[in-house]
Parts: sequence; structure tokens; C-alpha cells
Amino acid sequence: MTQPSEDQAQGSRSSPGTAPPVRFSPSPRFAGWLAEERVSLAFTTYQTGKLFFIGLGPDGRLSAFERSLERCAGLAAGGQSLFVATLYQIWRFENALRPGQESQGYDRLYVPQMSSVTGDVDAHDLALDGKGQPVFVNTACNCLARPRDTHSFQPIWRPPFISELTAEDRCHLNGLAMRDGAPAYVTAVSQSDVASGWRERRHDGGCVMDVAANQVIADGLSMPHSPRWHALPGEAGRLWLHNSGTGEFGFLTPGPDGPPDGDGRFEPVCFCPGYLRGLAMFGPYAVMGLSKPRDRATFGGLPLDKALADRGAEARCALQVVDLRSGDCLHWLRMEGLVSELYDVAVLPGVRRPMAIGFKGDEIRRVLTLP
Repeated sequence: MTQPSEDQAQGSRSSPGTAPPVRFSPSPRFAGWLAEERVSLAFTTYQTGKLFFIGLGPDGRLSAFERSLERCAGLAAGGQSLFVATLYQIWRFENALRPGQESQGYDRLYVPQMSSVTGDVDAHDLALDGKGQPVFVNTACNCLARPRDTHSFQPIWRPPFISELTAEDRCHLNGLAMRDGAPAYVTAVSQSDVASGWRERRHDGGCVMDVAANQVIADGLSMPHSPRWHALPGEAGRLWLHNSGTGEFGFLTPGPDGPPDGDGRFEPVCFCPGYLRGLAMFGPYAVMGLSKPRDRATFGGLPLDKALADRGAEARCALQVVDLRSGDCLHWLRMEGLVSELYDVAVLPGVRRPMAIGFKGDEIRRVLTLP
């Protein structure tokens, strides 16, 4: 399947012989799984600055729609809202369609309504609290933060080993997990307190921190990302995450004295052929992002390299659906061409075919919504 451009998604066709910027290759049952679960997906590509929506067209085949957002990273979907972290802004999109209403064959129309200008703080994960307000990982300043109407951001927490609030990426704080509507856990590549110190600890310096307890609860990880608190049906909740430098997805088990005792263990569930980043969970499923390494300085020489070589595999760029009960890879959507690196993914329940209004076309002038 070929990904359509913004204009193509509205009905026009590309010129003969024009090379598509992205080529999608779904597994045989991927479209059927979206239909059965009544969900669609959104994901960001970071280095190419694209926000993609994956759904189903009227004929039941996959539909892809994209918008350009500079260096987009973290995603957070809640109710009718979609928040996106970009190069220097946090954007809020709102759905303009009522239940049962469609626009050009799409049943979800996200319209940009407001942005908070944060400056280039290298925002990574983004989540919504119990009041539907955004919290984001301010990687450049080593803290968790909220957007502010009068300032670039409001710091709300920083790791205990970070001695001051300063615009130096010291530990590469990146991931955020919410629990009961509040920031609960974060991941970082190291516990360094000097500028770019994390780069020297990519192999085994990664850690997970409990925000409320203000302490490290697991360490020895390799570039961990995307922590998420999630409970399987009928079970207690667990902290799931990526041990990205090894290519493993799994969960954190408490230490012998129970959490938080600083001795949690990472329990792998499955190996994935790519650099893991981005995780959305619902029911018994996890949807995760796989990327090809961007550069050798950051991603080269990790345990993932040997793990791939031992399996006779190469890193892929893909979305992958994993059954949390078995660890099996059920479905995938692989990408070739322009996109080689993903950052985050969000599940849109009850949505069949989403799209978003862009900033440069006539639509943003013509689409008006009233309360």
C-alpha cells in the first residue's frame, strides 16, 4: 500500500512515475485487526516531521493520512483531543465531527486549536493528567513540565541526581508513565549530572524512577523508553517499557522488598527487530514503534546490534502489535522510503478513519467550529 499525500488523501492522484515518499507493507491480518478492535492509530516520525493516521477506507482497505509537524515526538490522545509535542510547541487538536458525522469519508477530523510555545526543549513523551491537561518530558532541561500561558513551561519534577535546572541534556530523560491521573514513572538513559553525560552510559546506564518516591527503582538498562502503566483484563497493573538498546519489550518486576526498593528487575516479553520507541496499550495488546538506527554515534554499538546479527536480521521501521499474554507478534505495518525512525504511537478507540487539518491549505480558513 502506498501512503497518499495530503492532497491525495482528499481525492487527487499523483503524477505517473512519481516515487511515493513512504511505502507501507502491512501483515495479512493488520487491516482486519483494526476493524475487529474498532481502533485506528496515530504515530509520529520525529526526524522527518510527520504525523500519520492509519485507519480503514470505505472498502475496508488501509487508509493512511499525514500532516507535517516539525520534529514531532510525543503523542497523547484523550476524548476528542489529540496533543502533539513538536520542535518548540505543544499542539492541541480537537475533533470537529459529531458522532455519526463524516467529512470526505473520514469520521474523525482533528483541527488545530491551540499551541503552547515552549521553545526548543527537546520535548519527548507527552501524557494527559486526570484533568486532561498535558504533562511532558522536558529532555533538554532534565525535568517534567507543564505548558504555561505566561512562560515557556512550568517545571514540576526533576530526578534526584540532577543538581540544578539547566538547559543541558544531562541524563536524557525521555519516557513518562501516568498512574491514576498523575505522573508516576519516568525513564532516563543514565544518572549523569553533566552535559551529555548520558552518551557515555548508553549500554547499561539506563534507569527507571518513581516520581512520587523520588528515587531510582531499576537500573542497568540500555536506553530505556516509553514506560506505560497498564493492567491486563482481570490482572493487577504492571509497568511496561522498552529496553531499547537490547531490542526487548517487557515489564518491571518489583525487588524483594516490594516497590519502590531500588532493585526492580526488567522481565523481557519479546525481542523486536528494531530500536524500540513509542508504546500504546489497550486490552491485551501493545502497539509499539520500531526504528532503524539514525546514526552510529547515538545508536551504534548497542547490544541490539549483536542481537540482530545473531538472528540474521536487520533493523526495521514498523508498527508492531504484540499480544501481552503470549509475547507473540500478531500484526505489523512496515515502512520503507522517507521514514526510517518513529517516536510515538497512540490508539484512537472507536475511530475508523482519522485525518487532521493542515496549516497551509484553505481548510484551516474555512473550517469553523462552534460550541
